[in-house]
Amino acid sequence: MLEREPESRSPWKSDPLGMRGLSAASVEAFYRRGMLRPLLTASGVDGDPGADGPSAPRGVGHFAGMMLDPANVDVDALPFRLPGPATEGVMTNLEAVEAVLSERASMLGVEVRRGVTVSAVAQDGERVVARAGEREYAARWLVGCDGGRSAVRGLAGFDFVGTEPQFTGYVVLATIADPGKLRPGFNLTPTGMYLRTPAEGYVGMLEFDGGAFDRSQRPTREHLQAVLRRVSGTDVTLSDVHLASSFTDRAMQTTSYRQGRVLLAGDAAHIHSPLGAQGLNLGIGDAMNLGWKLAATVHGYARDGLVDTYARERRPIGARALVWARAQTAVMRPDPHAQAIQGVVRDLLGTRDGTTYVFAHTSGSSIRYDLGGEQPLVGRNAPDLRLGDGTRLGDLMRDGRGVALDFSADRCLRGSAMRWESRMRYAAGAVRNDLGVGAVLVRPDGVVAWAGDRDPDREAFERAAGQWFGAPPES
Repeated sequence: MLEREPESRSPWKSDPLGMRGLSAASVEAFYRRGMLRPLLTASGVDGDPGADGPSAPRGVGHFAGMMLDPANVDVDALPFRLPGPATEGVMTNLEAVEAVLSERASMLGVEVRRGVTVSAVAQDGERVVARAGEREYAARWLVGCDGGRSAVRGLAGFDFVGTEPQFTGYVVLATIADPGKLRPGFNLTPTGMYLRTPAEGYVGMLEFDGGAFDRSQRPTREHLQAVLRRVSGTDVTLSDVHLASSFTDRAMQTTSYRQGRVLLAGDAAHIHSPLGAQGLNLGIGDAMNLGWKLAATVHGYARDGLVDTYARERRPIGARALVWARAQTAVMRPDPHAQAIQGVVRDLLGTRDGTTYVFAHTSGSSIRYDLGGEQPLVGRNAPDLRLGDGTRLGDLMRDGRGVALDFSADRCLRGSAMRWESRMRYAAGAVRNDLGVGAVLVRPDGVVAWAGDRDPDREAFERAAGQWFGAPPES
């Protein structure tokens, strides 16, 4: 792995500036690879984020700075929600996430080369070559995960289209002479928005200037103080600025996620404002979706076109996140029309249906890939089904294989599933809540690829297994 940053440590990755919210879907991804406990430990979180029984989520965040009440979430309306260790989001920081992922990469024999910047990309039908410094790195595939200003994206010729910014945002860690002049939490004002966090001196602010501030400039104390005074309507004073950064709500996405043997994931494929904390979660979702498909292709057992299902499944999710970000920007604009919409939206978010709708989106529980068929569980993130002996689906997925769960009385899928034993695990038995199905086939990314009724169709199972796991190995 080529990493342009020379060092892993940075104040932008640790608390408070590096704080990030992981959605329940992202937490589940760590859980399914056995990395949830290390992540919680690194994040300073005690206990598991989930629950043993159905319960309302403990936190649901905000929409356009308008906080939501977790008690308003209608748990029964969330699709296929089962209790488990990973049903809640988690507050963490980038340093913790990177440390856990780096340790796993090291265990797998991955070499991370730091301070290496890619300067050229060339490819043919058989391989792709990345130049960095004086060296060339050849591989069968190249995945650009190098952020919103991705070098790989530009060098490989991806089209990047979208909408221009409405605001400039700032994240600031400062000494504030009179912090009492700033109200805690999110504050929508007639001139913009500001956020005063519980962390001392950590504030955020948005000014609707059309994204006029140039990111190549370092924001000065005078500039930041002037912006904060404008958007807060106070004469607050910043005595000193320790760290500051700016961003915009530019919303862009590549028209494709693949160019030959080059693929993009995370912010390299899509950028938007950080409102709603979707960026990190989108990247984790991209990685989970692409990783196992690329591995199957490299190992030679993937069906033709498996890698292309990555873009078909993930690009609509990225596009929806951009729509969500644009909607929040539109609601926050400091003009009479947007402020009128703010009032309507605030009323809707105060209702049970409104809060549940937002939570379903931000938690990832509303995501469903179009995998064909009418079975409502197919294409969704698999619930953490629990066998009678206490074994959970998440426990069975730690080695990265798919899982076939068979609840039928005669274990009718055993013979078929064992044909793919090297690529999927087979588990059978009574289940505490079968959600009305008799068997499920779960992909390595946790997505339900197939579900059968109480008398499962073995031929249908084998078709789905062949589609996602390739032809069974020769016995």
